[in-house]
Amino acid sequence: MAITAAGAGSNLDVNGLVSQLMAAERTPLALLQKRESDYQAKLSAYGTLKGVLSAFQTAMQGLADAAKYQAISASAADSSLVTATGNSDGKAVPGNYSVEVQQLAQQQKIRSDGFASTSSTLGSGTLTIQYGTYDNVLNTFTLNDEKPAQTITIDPSRNTLSGVRDAINAANTGVSATIVNDGTSNKLVLTAKDMGAANSLKITVSDDDGVNVDAAGLSSLAFDPTAGAGSGKNLTQVQAAQDAKLRIEGIDIAKSSNTVTDAIEGVTLSLLKTNVGSPTTLNVSQDTAAVKTAVETFVKSYNSINQTLSDLSSYNSAAKRGAILQGDSAAFSVQRGIRAALTAMTGSGNGFTSLSQIGVTLQKDGSLAVDAAKLQASMDAKFEQIGKLFTIGGTSTDSLITYDGATDKTIAGNYAVTVTQLATQGSLSGNQAAGLTITAGVNDQLSFNVDGEAASITLAEGTYASADALAAEVQSKLNGFSGLTTEGISVSVSQSGGVLSVVSARYGSASSVALTGGNGAGNLLGANPVGATGMDVAGSINGVSATGSGQMLTATGGGAAEGLRVAIHGGALGSRGAVEFSRGYAERLSKVAEEFLATEGVIASRVDGLNASIKDIDRRQEDFSRRLEMVEARYRAQFSALDAMLGSLTQTSQFLQQQLAALPTLNEK
Repeated sequence: MAITAAGAGSNLDVNGLVSQLMAAERTPLALLQKRESDYQAKLSAYGTLKGVLSAFQTAMQGLADAAKYQAISASAADSSLVTATGNSDGKAVPGNYSVEVQQLAQQQKIRSDGFASTSSTLGSGTLTIQYGTYDNVLNTFTLNDEKPAQTITIDPSRNTLSGVRDAINAANTGVSATIVNDGTSNKLVLTAKDMGAANSLKITVSDDDGVNVDAAGLSSLAFDPTAGAGSGKNLTQVQAAQDAKLRIEGIDIAKSSNTVTDAIEGVTLSLLKTNVGSPTTLNVSQDTAAVKTAVETFVKSYNSINQTLSDLSSYNSAAKRGAILQGDSAAFSVQRGIRAALTAMTGSGNGFTSLSQIGVTLQKDGSLAVDAAKLQASMDAKFEQIGKLFTIGGTSTDSLITYDGATDKTIAGNYAVTVTQLATQGSLSGNQAAGLTITAGVNDQLSFNVDGEAASITLAEGTYASADALAAEVQSKLNGFSGLTTEGISVSVSQSGGVLSVVSARYGSASSVALTGGNGAGNLLGANPVGATGMDVAGSINGVSATGSGQMLTATGGGAAEGLRVAIHGGALGSRGAVEFSRGYAERLSKVAEEFLATEGVIASRVDGLNASIKDIDRRQEDFSRRLEMVEARYRAQFSALDAMLGSLTQTSQFLQQQLAALPTLNEK
């Protein structure tokens, strides 16, 4: 096979010619590559903008939290006695308080007698644990209505000391069990989970030996604080349940925990040890440092995104070159949206309505600056109003009306509230006095329907000391019924003249109580109990009829107040003052950032468009590259043919020259 090379026959530079021609042919491809590079640079710029915008949104969400502007500083002169922190509700009143801790709260601990080993057999049966308050003066035990009785079954497979311990811990009844070895025997120690006098223990045993009060078998764990030793009081108290007792400003206070949240409004106290007769001073003051930090963080976050937007979209006159997003409509939309939210007024009334009023001003370069002196002066004058500049919220002139929420459509403003109907609770009242004697299998079972949920309970048998005691038993059993607790449903049960009333904790038309059956129905409420379904609140907001649901009144109708929700907790009918709703800067800016970052937002649309353009360019480049390959092949074929033809002509020329040179001259003839 012959070996050929471009230009071999004619000295024609085929490779050079093809290379030059292809360089010209590739010019459109280079333009496509340049365009793709520009698109990629814009994608990177949008990635930067998206990251900064996301960080800005996170910062604004945090700064929209009202707790940041209601900070309270609380400290005791002697921190070894009590520590204090301010709550985020902003209700604490600055001042100095005298605090004396007279007694710390503690949980009850009781123990058994000693057993030879942890595998010693106690027996099987049931342990019923009840909580209540023991009065050692009157020797009475009053049940805790908020904690229903809990029964633990001890089967034969767990009838040892260690088995009983494990069964108690697995039951999760609010009592923990441990075994302590004192060197000669093993003792079961039971500890109540919760502190406080109302959490004393009473343990009733149903033993497999048929004797439930003796000190043998499982009955050795019986503990009735009102009984005598060996007659149902078979455990020894190690530590009594007791409340914390303290005196604040000369007022005696008892609480079930050493963490006290409601003695001084807006302040949480942690009691550490007693100081009887030697009160310490608790100082409560507004935490202006925390508010100052929040305002400075707001300014820093805004300046960060403002600088990023400027860097990405400005024109450098010195370099005579625009930034990558100069003139870009999406970047301009983000910049315009953020600045519009920043310059809008917020709120109304006597509070602050603009950032400039607290010393935060817009500079010529679009950044923000803080005048520390003016900020401090505004905190000194209206500390509680600072937060309204940044957060979403509302305040009412009526103490029985509270702001509950709003929608994106709610506009900042002052809105009058009128109440034409108060919300009520569903209830059921007996038509005769309840019988106080409950007999198992005779009149101990009751079936109710509370707020649309069925509940069946069994009352403890016995003769109740009073209608109040029977009411407490019904309430305890209903509120302990799993079907109700799962749905967050509860009731209160009271008596008047021996007649019981059951009232749902819920307000509104979804609230109801009905007695549906049970052998104790007639004994408890009589043959014809009277029921009443709850009613929703009714009224208007901003002069427009509002929608009521329970105690919640919601503005509708498309006006400025649309979506504003307020809770009406009682009071008179008629005009009830006004609710001032404010939409602060941090909350607004957070929403603006959220809209720009949305999957259907302007940035996402722009990024999708760029990705689509890049994909199209990639396809066009692939198509163009394939065409270039064909063009180059054609050029090479054409020049190779030309080269061959020129080579052939050269050979012919050389042959003719040789033939002509060989011809005899005329002279020779």
